[in-house]
Amino acid sequence: MRHDVFSQHRFDEIQVAPGKRGLALSNIPPKKNLLARFGPGILVAATGVGAGDLAAGAFAGNKLGTTILWAVLLGALLKFLLTEGLARWQLASGETLLEGSLKRLGSITKPIFLIYLVIWSFFVGSALLNANGLVAATIFPIPGLETAQSKIVYGILHSLLAVLLVLRGGFKLFEKLMAVCIGIMFVVVLLTTVLIHDDWIGLLKGIAIPIIPTEHPEGVAWTIGLIGGVGGTVTILCYGYWIRESGEQSLEDLRGMRLDLGIGYTMTALFGMAMVIIGSHVSNDAQNTAFLLKLSEQLSDNPTLGHWAPIMKWLFLFGTWSAVLSSLFGVWQSVPYLFADFWNQSYAQQKVEKVTPALKTYKLYLYALATLPVLGLFTKFERALKLYAVLGACFVPMLAVILLLLLGSNRYLKGAGRNHLLTNIALVLCLLFFLVFAVIELSA
Repeated sequence: MRHDVFSQHRFDEIQVAPGKRGLALSNIPPKKNLLARFGPGILVAATGVGAGDLAAGAFAGNKLGTTILWAVLLGALLKFLLTEGLARWQLASGETLLEGSLKRLGSITKPIFLIYLVIWSFFVGSALLNANGLVAATIFPIPGLETAQSKIVYGILHSLLAVLLVLRGGFKLFEKLMAVCIGIMFVVVLLTTVLIHDDWIGLLKGIAIPIIPTEHPEGVAWTIGLIGGVGGTVTILCYGYWIRESGEQSLEDLRGMRLDLGIGYTMTALFGMAMVIIGSHVSNDAQNTAFLLKLSEQLSDNPTLGHWAPIMKWLFLFGTWSAVLSSLFGVWQSVPYLFADFWNQSYAQQKVEKVTPALKTYKLYLYALATLPVLGLFTKFERALKLYAVLGACFVPMLAVILLLLLGSNRYLKGAGRNHLLTNIALVLCLLFFLVFAVIELSA
């Protein structure tokens, strides 16, 4: 008979595989403050919403209107499902999802993951440095320098600031700064939405009725892109390291973790839908971060905003800066965990029980992440952004496959923590969804 996680007050051991001991549920951490309890979910929201997500939502709304709001909500639900699965594996087994995958899914996973991580890191790092540099150069132009030159200076300064924050500030300071950033961008974007939008019935229809505007030549691609792009990609894996830092260590923490994730992805969904709504009210043909900058200019002249119009440009710019800055901080702090964990499981002569920023491999990857993508500041980088989007889209079905293999049966996880039937069905539907999308794109 299958165990119910929530009907058990405690048990002594979770069996993951023969000879593998899990974490004792009696090791319950002390009570936490509000930020410690819900901090990882805020980090998921702050890191997952970057310049690409902002621009993609606004650009999709500009092209297709509010009829695709349901796609943002579905994307957030999908990312909640995937993140909850990887966290549940970690709480039940005592292993990160990366550790479990490398141990159980064959040696072929090692080179695939390493190549993917390195390529993804370079392109996402370059995209974030470009976005932060461009927004900062717009808000604080450097006398005597053109915008393109100021972008390079500010991009490098942002990267150095992120490194200092990660190495000197510690997780608690990082968590607080990320909460401030997402708070600013959340308030600014929602305020803009409330002031600029008046068709609330149409908004509700766009959320409740799933319609793909096929009359637009790119309607299918943009709709699917919203579903796959909302809430981050590779950074989803980092949630496991953040809940470790916050103290979650057993299945007794699962209820709080689900609430934490629910708050994070609710914020992500609201933020994404707000950007679609804002985009539907402007005329713009730019893309990526340039779209956001031109959008801020149009907001300053929008008659719907009334007396708010003169200040909305700067409010929106600072909200955009908070969004891209929080995403940069989040990636710089979290992605080195993945490399350090990979190296620890694959090549370290003496394995450590817990991957931390004190490890040399963590610092090495942080330095590489902070320097090599600077090369992308010297290009326009449109092709790199497209490749980054493709790499991110490939990650979601890969993660769904891993969760099905590790948690879909009792082969690797004995007792509580495995997927329910409905969860397995949802993961299979996720795979089919992206398969259909790939076929549509290839046949277009």
